Amino acid sequence: MKQIAWLFKWLLKAAIFFTLFAFALNNQGDVTVHFFFGTRWTAPMVLVVLSAFATGLLIGVLGMVPRWWRHRKAARRARSDADSARATLAAETNASPLVPPHGL
Repeated sequence: MKQIAWLFKWLLKAAIFFTLFAFALNNQGDVTVHFFFGTRWTAPMVLVVLSAFATGLLIGVLGMVPRWWRHRKAARRARSDADSARATLAAETNASPLVPPHGL
């Protein structure tokens, strides 16, 4: 069953690759992108589409960075609270903190 899933995954990746490759081959014509103040950029359409995709990806990642930082901070705080609660519980019961046996 794992081999079938692995084969299906690779067939899907190959289909996506060949679809994008065919798109690139069919769109080799030059296109002009007009910016502000009369600035223009002439390049193959594939490069224009690729740069637009990369720009959108970069903007999306940069938009998510503050949320990632907040989640990391909350996870660090939760881990610290759990460690202090575990230490408090160990001190109250006069037992040693939970330490895994050697070799594990």
